Amino acid sequence: MDIRFSKNSIAFEKEINNLDKLALEFTSALNKCKIKYVIISGYVAILFGRSRASEDIDLFMERIDYHRFSLLWEELASKFICINTSNPIEAYNEYLSNNTAIRFSRNGEFVPNMEIKFPKQELDFWSLEHPIRVSLNKADIIISPLELQIPFKLVLGTEKDIEDARYLYKLFEGKLNKDLIDQFVRKLKIEEKFRKYLS
Repeated sequence: MDIRFSKNSIAFEKEINNLDKLALEFTSALNKCKIKYVIISGYVAILFGRSRASEDIDLFMERIDYHRFSLLWEELASKFICINTSNPIEAYNEYLSNNTAIRFSRNGEFVPNMEIKFPKQELDFWSLEHPIRVSLNKADIIISPLELQIPFKLVLGTEKDIEDARYLYKLFEGKLNKDLIDQFVRKLKIEEKFRKYLS
């Protein structure tokens, strides 16, 4: 896989899978509505070629008011349904505004799905302010910086999360900002895990 890497962008081409199609379709609606977002967690490793199954794609989107959310809901309506509720007011007030994720799937499918939520912690907001633009076959997907995603996978600590971290670290070794990774390793208090699995 020929990956072209720069400070704030990554570009590559591959044969896209079902999760890639889901991510591209869903984020095109976010882009059209000019809503800032970052994809996080397991799909980031899958995007770059790690072969494993996943039932969902997680993302943070900026905190928006109900009017903007209703426009997004309308934009999604032709291809997606909300699994939590069919009522956009309830989706916004009872779920998103209460820091509970909502899930969207393609019409008639429940897996895979998109899990979206508002940021609530400092690192969530940091991710949104430091997005990485990934050009996949010339279509854009926005992800959280790898320097945060890799350490955070070690915090989650399951076998698949650790393997995701290892995969990304090895794939992008030499291109990552090591000082930034070290900052997050210290902040997340995972020095021992980092030495054990990635050093």
